[in-house]
Amino acid sequence: MVEGKKSEHTENLGSHGGRASSWLAVTVMIVGTIVSGFGLTAANWMLIWVGIGVFIVGAILALVFDIVTDVVIDAPRVGMRAEDHR
Repeated sequence: MVEGKKSEHTENLGSHGGRASSWLAVTVMIVGTIVSGFGLTAANWMLIWVGIGVFIVGAILALVFDIVTDVVIDAPRVGMRAEDHR
């Protein structure tokens, strides 16, 4: 491939990495889930509710940051064989 030019194969491949703000919201929700799960196994209702609260904060962040717009839809890959997907 010539430097500076994109091949037809790589032209329509988007990035599925997402923004840092989206990762922050998801990380907060995961931390909330872990805290709640630990509270469930320790039978500690305070930890369960703290984890639920942290999860809700993460969900609000996800709404504010509009993480759904991070989805990248690739153009259809016409002419690719099944072997190309491995």
